[in-house]
Amino acid sequence: MLTADDLDVTAALAWAQEVIGPVTAVRELSGGWTSTMLALTVEGGDEVVLRLMTREPWRTHGTGLTTRESDVQAMLASTPVPAPRTVALDAEGRHCGVPAHLMTLLPGCTDVDRFDEVLVGELADLLATIHDVEPTIDVRAYQSWAWEAKFRVPPWARDPDLWLAAFELLRAAPPEFEPRFLHRDFQPRNVLLSEGRVTGVVDWVETSIGPAWLDVAHCCTNLAIVHGDTAADLFAAAYTERTGRRPEPYFDVMDVVGFLPPPGRAAFFEDDGPENQRLEERLRSVLG
Repeated sequence: MLTADDLDVTAALAWAQEVIGPVTAVRELSGGWTSTMLALTVEGGDEVVLRLMTREPWRTHGTGLTTRESDVQAMLASTPVPAPRTVALDAEGRHCGVPAHLMTLLPGCTDVDRFDEVLVGELADLLATIHDVEPTIDVRAYQSWAWEAKFRVPPWARDPDLWLAAFELLRAAPPEFEPRFLHRDFQPRNVLLSEGRVTGVVDWVETSIGPAWLDVAHCCTNLAIVHGDTAADLFAAAYTERTGRRPEPYFDVMDVVGFLPPPGRAAFFEDDGPENQRLEERLRSVLG
């Protein structure tokens, strides 16, 4: 079988069927930036998800990423966090050809275009629940995605000095923080909704221990890119109201700069697109 981008998944499906039994239907899920995601229907009608770590640079690190996701999902089974449950792992791709992870399918789908008061509250509640988790396994320390190689004013910038100020801030050590359990890629693209309510959070490959506000910042940046800076501020305020944790501008800046591409890599967005201008507006807001 070939996927929409001509990936042959025959071997991967054969491996999955050894675990879950005959597969009666396969459909490709949308929205995966790092992976090919397949929903597999088994006899009886139940569905599972097969992650195939097919896209670089994540494929190169796929063994660690899929192993981390499997371990974390197993740990989260005893918590209130609505996460998928791990079923089987082919971390080195010996059977599937690429690192692979088989997991349960949660109800719902993503809706990045939605933004309203109810959703803001549910997102804040969900992130607070994640941050309350006390890990029972070793979880790695967080990594900044704002590497110094990215400290170059983007060609589309309207205010180059703003970016230079951001780079200067990030050259200093981060503020002290209380270590918390992080999703590390918490954003609407990874939150599932069904009948208007949050039903789960997916994509646990980047899970870390670090500052809670870094998770908040990442969701804020993603909201700002799609809905504008006001939406980001509303979510941040809702999270603060629930947790008492105050904004940490250093980590907001870290997250915004993390969206810049390193030298030689394609950017996330078109230079003249509205997303980059909203990204710069977010940076101006958090730098004060």
